[in-house]
Amino acid sequence: MDQIMMMTIEIIITAILSVEVYKLHCLSKSGALASLAVGVLLTYFGSVNAFFIMTFFVIVSFFATMKDIDKKMAMGLQEGQFGERGWKNVSAVAFPPVLFTILHYYLDVDETLYIIMFLTSIVVAGADTIASEIGVKDPKAYSIINFKPVQPGVNGGVSVRGTTVSTIAAFVIAVLGWVVMTASLDVLLLIPFLFGVFGNILDSIFGALFENRGWISKYTNNWSTEFISAVLAGLLWFYYLMP
Repeated sequence: MDQIMMMTIEIIITAILSVEVYKLHCLSKSGALASLAVGVLLTYFGSVNAFFIMTFFVIVSFFATMKDIDKKMAMGLQEGQFGERGWKNVSAVAFPPVLFTILHYYLDVDETLYIIMFLTSIVVAGADTIASEIGVKDPKAYSIINFKPVQPGVNGGVSVRGTTVSTIAAFVIAVLGWVVMTASLDVLLLIPFLFGVFGNILDSIFGALFENRGWISKYTNNWSTEFISAVLAGLLWFYYLMP
């Protein structure tokens, strides 16, 4: 298929998804526009595979957000007014994978290195979203720092349910992402999986140590933990596992 035609189709899909998730109160208007911008950037600088993985993340996030949304709203633990996310949420989550994609486009970045860093950032985002949306309903939450009981939804709070489900999700995203990006199964997919889980934990640590003190916003927490995890994953492969 002609490249321009493929890009057009991807942009149309992104636009449709952005409108639909806005209608379903998963994104605000600004969030939907930011989502469209992310889709356009990945379409131009990336590949169909990268676009597919990001789209999969959006769909997974949608189901995680909408699950038991009435209970979350009753507890006051939803994003926005109805669970919707704004442009800051979208931009923070999308910044690392889009950045790695643009760098890969302009620089002579090794393909495997790019895939590991891109996927790791997506896995961190997916695991964190699911941990937050699913774990927030677990009444037994504990501080990631001292493991003392805390209120569900508190920054730095973790639960058995949230951690378990997010770890499973991280593995699924890592496997699917690796297959889509490389058309193969390789033990290297464990790198984005493990660093995805690490990034999810790091997000909770940053939340407890920095976000609760007002030193960083949740948006900075999101993109920085994705970025750090992806860079560490890339460094591991580059210095120790690269053929």
